[in-house]
Amino acid sequence: MTRRILIGCGISLMLVFGLATAQDVESVSSDASLAASIAAGAEDEASRDKFRSLDQDVQELKKEVLDLNRDLFLLEEELLFPANSQVAFFISMDVGEYFELDSVNLKIDGKEVSNYLYTEREVGALIRGGVHRMHMANLKTGDHELIAIFTGKGPQARDYRRGATLTFSKGIGAKYLELEITDRVVKQQPEFVIKEWE
Repeated sequence: MTRRILIGCGISLMLVFGLATAQDVESVSSDASLAASIAAGAEDEASRDKFRSLDQDVQELKKEVLDLNRDLFLLEEELLFPANSQVAFFISMDVGEYFELDSVNLKIDGKEVSNYLYTEREVGALIRGGVHRMHMANLKTGDHELIAIFTGKGPQARDYRRGATLTFSKGIGAKYLELEITDRVVKQQPEFVIKEWE
């Protein structure tokens, strides 16, 4: 009987130690998984911080590139069109009831320098008061002849082609010329005027 008691005690001790070992294993594995999830969370947070930092660096770089591009554009304008030889030509419209603009062709001293075809949207912007810089050039000082040929639809929606000429004197400094399309109500015809800006 003592033998049975010893075997029972041994089994119960083994069970107790076995359970304790299983609980220890479970607690150690749950501690390990908790530590692994904390480490993974820390890694995720570190990678998020690194990504935010990288994103901020990219945004700063984009801003610097845009600023540099603007500076280069201004420098290019200065180099290509110095103020003392610069001439700019602008197109504007007033009302636009008797003429629907299609295109404008510019010639300076007999040489074609610009030909621009307008979209409906651009014509609408001109009618609402917009001004379009059609051409910019360098001209030496002296007298020059400008010929502008306007093409579009005239009264009664007929094809219309009209020219305007101006002889202007280019001095030192920038010169600005406006080619204005206006309606002449008395004649019910469009009128094309070239004006010098002061």
